[in-house]
Parts: sequence; structure tokens; C-alpha cells
Amino acid sequence: MAVKFVIDSASDILPTEAEKLGIIHLPLTVSFGGEEFRDGVDLSHREFYEKLVESDVLPTTSQLPPAKFDEVFKRVTEGGDEVVAVTLSGKLSGTYQSAVIAAEGYKGKVFVVDSENVSLGERILILRGLELLKEGFSAGEIAQRLDEEKKEIRVLALLDTLEYLKKGGRISATVAFAGGLLSIKPVVAVENGEVALVGKARGSKNGHNLLRELVEKCGGVNFEKPCYLAYSGLSDELIRKYAEDSADLWEKYSDNLPISTVGSAIGTHVGPGAIAVAFFEK
Repeated sequence: MAVKFVIDSASDILPTEAEKLGIIHLPLTVSFGGEEFRDGVDLSHREFYEKLVESDVLPTTSQLPPAKFDEVFKRVTEGGDEVVAVTLSGKLSGTYQSAVIAAEGYKGKVFVVDSENVSLGERILILRGLELLKEGFSAGEIAQRLDEEKKEIRVLALLDTLEYLKKGGRISATVAFAGGLLSIKPVVAVENGEVALVGKARGSKNGHNLLRELVEKCGGVNFEKPCYLAYSGLSDELIRKYAEDSADLWEKYSDNLPISTVGSAIGTHVGPGAIAVAFFEK
């Protein structure tokens, strides 16, 4: 009897990567006006940002319905295997609740974990689950450990623009305009399953310094567990520069620092040009 992981695309793990990891990937639906796309399947991260910068309105993301989970749970359990399903935060989407509803018919065989996170934070929790699987833990034990260890995850992101927070109604047009004039770079974090503004810096250099200070304030990085860096938009130039400027923080990874892209679930709100870090604190 094997353990299979089921994840959603808000983790920003792409289908090709999921296949290599041996996990089942379920895409959320991203809508631009009347056009609908399966996140990461019909619409790559690059294509998402190309559409985002051209659009006057923010795209929307639809939660996964219980039927999608039920279909996968049934197939996996009928094959004699167990499931650990890891979803984006229940405070950000109804996807977690959909998975819980679907799992009711598979007691003792399907275990659902609310990551209380999204994007990189969800990603590293899934990677941690795969580590526990290799160590021989059962599905139920993995789910319990992830529920405990997710409290150690810290996700921080430095935004390049306030424009998308304005479009999403999180700040006023006046604040966004003033912030643009002053080159204000906000820093957001995922706290208690929700995105929160935790700091502001003037200019990119000060933004990098603030991001560094916040990482250090968390007590540093626990390199015994997964960590990741990411960027939003079409170029990795900014995240490479940050990694270079703060190389001592990530010295354990040297030239193999894992970097990925931020997808639609969080990219809609932060816009292009953001850089993010996710790690388990010491």
C-alpha cells in the first residue's frame, strides 16, 4: 500500500514537476473576463503575467469543487493506496473545504491538510511531506506532522509595485499613487493563513535590506527542511540580485539555491516584479 499526494496548483508546483515528484496535480481555474484557463495547464506562469499586464481588470481564480477531489480519491483508494491531500489556505479559498467534503467518504484512507499557506509556503510543506514519506511515515502520520510543522513556515515577499494591491481593493488609489512617487516597496507575509502587509521600504535596496531583516527576525533558516525562493513576472533578474546580495543567508545552498515562479493564485495580487522567500524557521 503506497501513499499518494494530491495537491492544487496554488502551490505553484507545475504539472511537469508534479509528475516527476510522483504527485497528483489538480489545477484551479483562472478567468480573464470571459476566458477560462486551467492554471499551469492551459496557461503557463509566463503567459499569465503577459495577460495580467495587458488586462485592465484583475483575473479571478475559482476553487476546486468536491467532485474533482472525489474523482481522484476514488481512483487512488480503489487501487489500494492512501492519500494525503495538501491544499492552499482555507481562509483564501474554498478548495480546502471541497477536499474535506470529498474525503468524508474515505475515512482512514484520505487525509486532508490545510497548508494555511499559498504559493511557496504551500510548496515547501508538500516537499516536507515527501521527505516524511521517504522516511517511512504512513499517510495519517504525515498529515499529523504537516499540521504541526506548518506553524514553522515563514513566507515573505517584496513587491515592486502597489498597483495590483490597489486594483484588488486592498489599498486606496491615493495611497498607491503616493507610494509610486516615493518608490515605496511593500513587504507582505502569510500570517495565520492570510496575506498581511508587514513592512514598507523606500527603493529596492532598502527593500532587500528589510527582507533580510525580517528573515533574520524569524531566527534564520532551518536548512534541514525545504526552503525556496521565487519571483513573479517574466524575468528572474530581481531574485538573482537578491540572492547575490543576501548570499550568506542561503550559504547552505551555494549555487543550487532553489528558485521557482509565483503563479496566478498570489501573482494576481502582487503583480510582476515581486520576489519571495519561504522557509521553516529555526
